Amino acid sequence: MKYWRKPLDLDQVKIPHGEVRIIVERCKGCGFCVEYCPKDVLVMSEEFNRKGYHPPKVVKSGECVNCNLCEMICPDFAIFSVAAEDAESVAAVG
Repeated sequence: MKYWRKPLDLDQVKIPHGEVRIIVERCKGCGFCVEYCPKDVLVMSEEFNRKGYHPPKVVKSGECVNCNLCEMICPDFAIFSVAAEDAESVAAVG
């Protein structure tokens, strides 16, 4: 989404970034996370999980703003987002 003006405190506000994690085998392919993502980070994949459903996949990995809407709306608790700083520290440890 492109706005015609910018906030006055844009240089003072840090925009949060996150990383979407999907538990593929838990997903039933309802598509709520894809439909309600404000940044259109997710799309339904062509692959199947073990249950025979199409789980979502991340297409815009750097665009997630860690709003957690996908996590709140998922009826199967199959998706969540992690703050970018947390994701980097987990990757360094693991």
